[in-house]
Amino acid sequence: MTFYFTGIRSFPKLWKSNPYLGLGPGHFSLSVFLKDCYGIKNQEKWFSLKTVCPQNTKAMNLLVAKARYVRKKDEGSSKQVSADSHMFAAGAAKKRSQMNPLSKEHVLPPVKNIFQLPTKPLNSEEWDKLKEDFKEKANFENWIISQMIKCHSSVDVAKSVLAWVAAKNNGIVGYDLLVKYLYLCVFHKQTSEIIDVYEIMKARYKRLESGAYTLLIRGLIHTDRWREALLLLEDIKKVMIPSKKNYNDCIQGALFHQDVNVAWNLYQELLGHDIVPMLETLKAFFDFGKDMKGDQYSNKLQDILLYLRNNQLYPGESFAHSIKTWFESVPGEHWKGQFTTIQQSGQCLGCGKTVESIHLSSEEYEFLKEKIMRDVIDGGDQYKKTTPQELKRFQNFVKYHPPFDIVIDGLNVAKMFPKARESQVLLDVVSQLAKQNLQVLVLGRKHMLKQNSRWRKDDMEKVQKQASFFFADNISEDDPFLLYATLHSGNHCKFITKDLMRDHKACLPDAKTQRLFFKWQQGHQLAIVSKHPGSKVTFQHILIYDTVVQTTGDSWHIPYDDDVVERYSYEVPTKWLCLHRKT
Repeated sequence: MTFYFTGIRSFPKLWKSNPYLGLGPGHFSLSVFLKDCYGIKNQEKWFSLKTVCPQNTKAMNLLVAKARYVRKKDEGSSKQVSADSHMFAAGAAKKRSQMNPLSKEHVLPPVKNIFQLPTKPLNSEEWDKLKEDFKEKANFENWIISQMIKCHSSVDVAKSVLAWVAAKNNGIVGYDLLVKYLYLCVFHKQTSEIIDVYEIMKARYKRLESGAYTLLIRGLIHTDRWREALLLLEDIKKVMIPSKKNYNDCIQGALFHQDVNVAWNLYQELLGHDIVPMLETLKAFFDFGKDMKGDQYSNKLQDILLYLRNNQLYPGESFAHSIKTWFESVPGEHWKGQFTTIQQSGQCLGCGKTVESIHLSSEEYEFLKEKIMRDVIDGGDQYKKTTPQELKRFQNFVKYHPPFDIVIDGLNVAKMFPKARESQVLLDVVSQLAKQNLQVLVLGRKHMLKQNSRWRKDDMEKVQKQASFFFADNISEDDPFLLYATLHSGNHCKFITKDLMRDHKACLPDAKTQRLFFKWQQGHQLAIVSKHPGSKVTFQHILIYDTVVQTTGDSWHIPYDDDVVERYSYEVPTKWLCLHRKT
């Protein structure tokens, strides 16, 4: 008997009415599956799939070609360091990784064509034969539709799987299979199918797991029944706080259907849960704003920009274009936007104005100093790698020395250039700083004083004549000492280490303190660019301007992420959107 299925409504016995009070045994595996396949987490796992999808071959070849082009371009550009680059610039960590001779490219093994998915619906006999060919698969039905999801097969082919399963099971299709079919319907925007599955699930299940709610919300928002997505959101709230993705979909649906009040209320609700919104959510408000007039909506969008500032968030390139388009569309305001960069001096190349300084005010500095002393030095985990006695000895050492201008993590700096003798590297760095009459503190370990091929005694004696030195036990952690000495010396004091202090930043109690710490770090951490035998050490410049969204009323400067640059979380963008009001 042949089963083709042109629509769920055409198969009335497909799912019998069977109210379901709880979640089935597939709940956990389904949640994990949806995290991988719906894009909730780890979308990149799709690319490890061995199944080859014929319809994707051309796209994959294009991707490979593009990757080769980008890699070739990066390899050429990584040979020289831009005069405007700094250690926290977007892409700097990627360049350091590429220039590191110890790093190796991990080449994935070639993909084997072990199975080719059907490209057209199959009848029951054909599915029976295919299952027999793959009888080693414990649950062939779920496995095959999972492969279809990963390759984005057509809904019609997936529907023929469900018809085959229903025919064998007295019209019953299991929850897992139904949700996976729903995923394909949502992906292909098959709204009538989405509504059919929604009706079936409403009738059969009293509650769903979060992955199914997420799919249904996304599927309904572009239909005339979009408000039912809001009801599903309310169902989620009964057991948990909805995800940023759930809020994003409902906000996008409200804006798509011109209900800005619902969208804005959902946005405020999301913030009330201390959830950081998706950038595409914020972009949607700007895209919608092109058709809005009046100060009320304009003020809402400026609030979003201030939210980006206060949380040190950066729009992507597409979002930056949406911001520019909105500003230029405001009637009577005469805004003009341009994409530009900021000079080392802090001057915008677009409008000529100087952006905000990165230096902390005296109040901010004292606040940060107190927080770090309490949460990192006194309340941190440094006692695991040092002792209270040694920390007290160091505090007394700092107390009875004049304020330092530079604090150096001696072991860290000495190991920056593996081919050079460590004591010689440290001596070259200290000598160059001492020539500038700077008060230098070198933090070291006791083993550095023992004569060997890497640490020569005469080098270390010369270092000690030009700088103050504190030698900690060999098992001690340097970073708390480095932070303590730098902060104790005052706002002028800089420090040198290649450690980016991410663990210590994470120890700080709130987002405000973490942002202040990063701001202070960018303005005080020196990086060594190069050091060759017999030549002076080259230091990278320190940022003197802050990389955050900022405004003077008649201008906005918005740092944004360049699509072609990979920026790590501890880096800041180098591209800016400059907006100024023409007079």
